[in-house]
Amino acid sequence: MSCPQSFQQHAAPATQRISVVLVRPRNVLNIGAVARAMLDFGFNDLRIVTDYPLPFQEARSAVDAASVLASAQLHNSLTDAIADARIVYGTTALGERNLQHPVDVLRSAARTIHQQAAQTDGRVALLFGSEKTGLSNDELSHCHRLLTIPMHAAGISMNLGQAVAVTLYELVRDTDPPRNLPEPALPATAADLARFQELLRGILQASGYEERHPGNLADSNLHRLVRRLALPSDDIPGWLGMLRQVLWRLGSPTTGARP
Repeated sequence: MSCPQSFQQHAAPATQRISVVLVRPRNVLNIGAVARAMLDFGFNDLRIVTDYPLPFQEARSAVDAASVLASAQLHNSLTDAIADARIVYGTTALGERNLQHPVDVLRSAARTIHQQAAQTDGRVALLFGSEKTGLSNDELSHCHRLLTIPMHAAGISMNLGQAVAVTLYELVRDTDPPRNLPEPALPATAADLARFQELLRGILQASGYEERHPGNLADSNLHRLVRRLALPSDDIPGWLGMLRQVLWRLGSPTTGARP
């Protein structure tokens, strides 16, 4: 499903100034997954640092994201790929490497990155390293800060496509929803609930429930039970129809002909 144009326009000040830079990616399917994640969350600037041709046409995981792949920039060096970036973040799984940069947990830095992208006269680059080795020390030296996604202690690293998707989601998570959310359902009226309660009482009487548990049939008890159901108005016709059918099958003399 493609990203709505309204979302792209809303998020343009930030997302269109953020570059996703894949450094030495090895698997074209991961590249396709990255492109799909970028499209889903409203990003369009994909840059790939590689010294050999990549068969993008094999990226079957890039469902509907051909536009992102078609506009992807290929660079022979990381320096060229981030030449127009004023702020560069590198991603890391931490591990046991002795890092020389300040490290931010993604969820804590996401708002800052979004604001930097909206306010900076230039680009914010997010670097993702090779699936096998991550970013090298030399590649990390191009970064201002590092980002890490919190994982379970047993975790080693995250798949490249997943890491990009999680990162981009965090960057847009606090923005307005891209699509109009459905209006909340209107609650049933008191009159609707009274009809529901009347039929329910009829079923309980016809089934013999009142003979075994007469105390449960007090009006106050049924009022509370019915209202705790929080029935929406649109569901009432269906419920009334089902209750009438049950009451008819129980042979209640008050129901008359079959509904």
